[in-house]
Amino acid sequence: MTPTQQLRDVLESLRGRKSDLFQKFGVLNLAIFGSYVKKVQKAESDVDIFVELKPGYKTFDNYMDLKFCLEDLLQKKIDLAIKESIRAELKAEVLREAVYV
Repeated sequence: MTPTQQLRDVLESLRGRKSDLFQKFGVLNLAIFGSYVKKVQKAESDVDIFVELKPGYKTFDNYMDLKFCLEDLLQKKIDLAIKESIRAELKAEVLREAVYV
């Protein structure tokens, strides 16, 4: 991923692997939020993503495997959050700006 890539490029990459991610990692929903959605990302910006996972997939190993898979796919650092674990004071804003894959 080049520094100039936009939200649409990230979404395109994720949508191309959506069924694999959902099947392998038990993802129910995946959304981007933060700097890429606000169009203020820089070359060094990470991609903020939150996921909802199926029961039985909420393990540390699955979380880390998904994070590494997303980083490999996008060639960027990923800040991965589990939707239900987003801090209460941030949750409304995160959900309002979220762009679902």
